[in-house]
Amino acid sequence: MKALHIAATGMKAQELNVEVISNNVANMRTTGFKKQRADFQDLLYQNLRRMGAQTSNAGTIVPTGVQIGSGVKTAATARIMSQGVLEQTSKELDIAIRGEGFFQIQLPDGATAYSRDGSFERDANGTLVTIDGYAVDPGIVIPEDSRDITISGDGTVQVIDGAGNQANLGQIQLARFVNKSGLEAIGDNLYLETDASGAAQIDNPGNNGFGDLQQGYLEMSNVDAVTEIADLISAQRAYEMNSRIIQAADEMYSTTTNIR
Repeated sequence: MKALHIAATGMKAQELNVEVISNNVANMRTTGFKKQRADFQDLLYQNLRRMGAQTSNAGTIVPTGVQIGSGVKTAATARIMSQGVLEQTSKELDIAIRGEGFFQIQLPDGATAYSRDGSFERDANGTLVTIDGYAVDPGIVIPEDSRDITISGDGTVQVIDGAGNQANLGQIQLARFVNKSGLEAIGDNLYLETDASGAAQIDNPGNNGFGDLQQGYLEMSNVDAVTEIADLISAQRAYEMNSRIIQAADEMYSTTTNIR
């Protein structure tokens, strides 16, 4: 009886589904977090009677056939890159992206990572960095005696210097990808480029379809609590039904064993 194995694959699939949902819910307040969705595919089939097979010399064929499936597998945990809600913080170094694009972050090993988390700070040298101390690329250095930091929608960073003059400190640029769902998440709100995502396209905010920047705002997670709870209930019921199939198969085995 294959029902035990088939139902077991269903239970494993729903267990993973719940793990994905739990990670989404755990990151409901994570800045710039993008939720995931578990996608499933059916496994191989055993053909007991192949459709289209000839059944007589007159050329009659089997219209449907007999196929027995062998269960389910997890095909992907797709990341949903939809826009999250922008929340006002009024902090001058908090920046949200409204639309397409990722901030470029320089990692300690020299590699470039990408992020939607714009909660930036200044390090001891005045360099614009993430909360982990990674520099934003291209580098922006804010002098110690400057004030009234202004970051415009197109990424231009300006301050009032110690002499009271307006100074232009540089330009924040964004990166975007043909397949942004193909980026590899490495934690700390960072992603890496992969062959699936395609090469990064770099431009100024607001140009050629890139999003613009909003100073004093942060993009929140795009996780919707109601949707996640509904998905959790569905996954729990699917897990329960698969467990009932295992119980039914076990009872059928028991009946067969007890035949005298």
